[in-house]
Amino acid sequence: MLKRLFRNNPDMAEMSFFDHLEELRWHIVRSLAAALIGGIVVFINIHFVYDGIIMAPTRHTFITYRVFCHLGHLLHLGDRLCLPDVPLEFQSTKLSGQFMQAISSSFIIGLIVAAPYILWEFWRFIKPALKTNELVYTRGIIFWVSLLFFSGISFGYFVIAPYTVNFFGGYQMSKSIHNIITIQSYLSTLSQVIVGCGILFQMPMISYFLAKADIVSPQFLKKYRRHAFFIILVVASFIAPPDVAGQILVTLPLYLLFELSIVIAKRVQKQKKREEAAEWS
Repeated sequence: MLKRLFRNNPDMAEMSFFDHLEELRWHIVRSLAAALIGGIVVFINIHFVYDGIIMAPTRHTFITYRVFCHLGHLLHLGDRLCLPDVPLEFQSTKLSGQFMQAISSSFIIGLIVAAPYILWEFWRFIKPALKTNELVYTRGIIFWVSLLFFSGISFGYFVIAPYTVNFFGGYQMSKSIHNIITIQSYLSTLSQVIVGCGILFQMPMISYFLAKADIVSPQFLKKYRRHAFFIILVVASFIAPPDVAGQILVTLPLYLLFELSIVIAKRVQKQKKREEAAEWS
């Protein structure tokens, strides 16, 4: 079985099952080491990371608030796009809470920063099992996956996160109830929004590989466009505030990514037809 799997690499094909496990183990070790190094760098600079990056969306001076407000003035909408200042108070309910949160946050951020390298390690492991034409199809995969991932991360951080913080932080059932938020709750919401957007932005790449594998076609994606839109609405309800503006902020980009996925699947289909025609000519 292993010989068939690694038929393009005789050295890998001759390796035993446990040799492959050992090879995989070292890829995992190097990936974790990269995430750990990134996490250590973050932990050393934890005060700057928290004050300048993680807590930034909670302050009215955050760039997104200023851009939205300026855009509203340019469009002659007055202060309609200016989000109100929501003073938030955070607390840690455990003696070691801040220290443990600093460690976990550092590792998560290190994992995000090291994502391209981790993907490269995974690619190195599976590369010997790929055929020549499959290697051509996957050319540039690390660049495109990383680009889409960090585009999603940026979109989640600069667009969705501040709006989410502003909406939920300012929502009150009664004036007698004050929001005193645990840092764990804030970080959980922030990572859910940011990492969720990074994963959702992989839609075009997923479409590309599914089209290459003949699992989906542009006709299939067009046929189920309405179903996809409904799924996007459901996903948006989990990562954005429930009001209309918040849902639009998430739904519109995701739907545009779905339409881009159709275009990519169509190009893949045309390319495969040209290759088949060239083989028969």
